Amino acid sequence: MNRRQVIAGASVGVAAAASGYPKPAIAQGARELKMVTIWPKGLPGLQSGADRVAQSITALSGGRLQVKVFPAGQLVGAMESFDAVSSGLADFYHGSEVTWAGKSATFAYFCNVPFGFTADELNAWVYDGGGQALWDELSAGFGLKAFLCGNTGPQMGGWFNKELTSIEAFKGLRYRMPGMGGEVLQRLGSVVVTLPGGEIIPSLQSGAIDASEFVGPWIDMAIGLHKAAKYYYYPGFHEPGAAISFAVNKKLWDSFDGTEKSIIECATAAENTRSLAQSTAGNATALVQLVNDPAIQIRKVDDKILQELGKISGEVLSESSRKDDLARRVYTSFLKFRTTAVQWGDISERAFLNARALPYPFGG
Repeated sequence: MNRRQVIAGASVGVAAAASGYPKPAIAQGARELKMVTIWPKGLPGLQSGADRVAQSITALSGGRLQVKVFPAGQLVGAMESFDAVSSGLADFYHGSEVTWAGKSATFAYFCNVPFGFTADELNAWVYDGGGQALWDELSAGFGLKAFLCGNTGPQMGGWFNKELTSIEAFKGLRYRMPGMGGEVLQRLGSVVVTLPGGEIIPSLQSGAIDASEFVGPWIDMAIGLHKAAKYYYYPGFHEPGAAISFAVNKKLWDSFDGTEKSIIECATAAENTRSLAQSTAGNATALVQLVNDPAIQIRKVDDKILQELGKISGEVLSESSRKDDLARRVYTSFLKFRTTAVQWGDISERAFLNARALPYPFGG
């Protein structure tokens, strides 16, 4: 048999298999599902990640699960996404768990908390350190089942219209920051404001706020934050590896069969990896543009300020653990894993990064 005969025979076999696939059964069992997000339409890295995971679920299910995505404001507002999925008005949300701190401060642990986990450490805790079981327990209390579905990596401290000359500079500062990071700033006298991404720029330009964190160079530039403030501070103490989440209405989740559940688990895990890679690449490229922009001043937060932020962050986390039994167990698990992760990180990634930063010739 020659090569052409082999190819022809293979084509016939594939066609026969495809014709025997039970397409009518799939069509009859298809579910049309609604995903709401907290992101503005077209926002790269975040709304695009939501679109991508929806496409993956639809494709992997062979059309059995047909997911339609509604960016913030199309079906419900950004801040209404949680309640929409919890109530069953929508089926999924794509967002950030720190956004739901008003429901329970404990949700922040599954995005990130001040001086908490890097992206890799958060993945390790959730996937292999007991975090997912605790997250399941927390989410189930609100009629949800949640998964990791992306990560922006280390975030920046944010955009400021004023310089941070000392810890006293936070007093009276009107600062957009959600979650426990916002509580830390409140204890320093800041006026903390919670705003969805689409409202940050007009608030900065009008003077309604003095500063705002959002994500990192890539996404911040995409929404135009570099045109609304002059000073760009790092590091982002509040979210060192901010996770994106995907949550399912719990009743809907329980109605899925094993295959459908596996499809969602695989699609979200794949997007978790893809999202972090894309953010890392995008931030590196965008930073070059910001460094070369004479209108922008990139500043490091002084170590003395960071030490005070770290001290207060520890106090906030400790106090939050006393709210209820689940909060205590999440905090205990987080603190134990953080201790071991820091020990390993010191002689692995931190040691290598320090070595890479040494002055020596490299490359052509």
